[in-house]
Amino acid sequence: MQISDLSQTRSPLQQRRFEEKQEVQSVFSAVLESVGREGYESAAPTESAVPLEEQIQDAWDGWYQLERIGRYRHAEAPAELGGEFAAVIDRAYREGGYADPKRFLNTLSKDELKTVQNVHWLAESIDVNSLSEEGALNLLIPPAAQVDLNRDGLTQSGLAYGIRFPDSTTPKEVAVAFEDATAGLSEMETSLHVLHMKMPVLLANIHLNADGTFSHQVEPGDPEFRNPMLEEGYSYSDAAQSWIEYLDYFQVTMDTRRYESERAFWTDFQSRLPEGA
Repeated sequence: MQISDLSQTRSPLQQRRFEEKQEVQSVFSAVLESVGREGYESAAPTESAVPLEEQIQDAWDGWYQLERIGRYRHAEAPAELGGEFAAVIDRAYREGGYADPKRFLNTLSKDELKTVQNVHWLAESIDVNSLSEEGALNLLIPPAAQVDLNRDGLTQSGLAYGIRFPDSTTPKEVAVAFEDATAGLSEMETSLHVLHMKMPVLLANIHLNADGTFSHQVEPGDPEFRNPMLEEGYSYSDAAQSWIEYLDYFQVTMDTRRYESERAFWTDFQSRLPEGA
């Protein structure tokens, strides 16, 4: 099967969501950079003459309105939730919340903290003092633009760790290659490839005994926790090649359609990467 047979294009709705995600990442990257923090490496610079405070509201509203038919379709009073979070991030920008998120979160009322909790789908009420700097900061950022502040390969929101790819540390050319290679795929298919991309982080922190049995796992926050994807010499092209070789090796045991679609994805992704990536 030729790669072109499985080429994907985004539906109009997928394209709008993709554009809104890029916009919210660009704007909140600018917000973080304004207080000396790093945003998304792949984010395009904001070139609007509109004050950043207004861009924040526009970016949030544009992203949220689309997500009302997605992740927030079962939210209680979604219109009110969007407006209430808009007010929180407006205050955060004006009152230094992105420079000192824990201090700012401690100024919020119970109702405002409940709004933050609901926007991020947190199961438990927010205990600000129990949060890490990254976990606190990401509560003031729309889910699509949350950052891996400590660059450990995981993105923490509140107390929860999430796996995402591209994340805020992903080089722009790699992020573009992945976004283009997954264009048009279902959320489930894309999520599977995200997990595959992040396997090096997960596996690097599982340690085995000499006989191959499980020894221990290094947990996030531990000084020994590794993110091999940011270590010198890591190659996204080599990672893709490893998946291609894995699929070829197990081809006879796999469903033909699955083998062809997954091999086509990894070949397409690899072909889009610049030399040396």
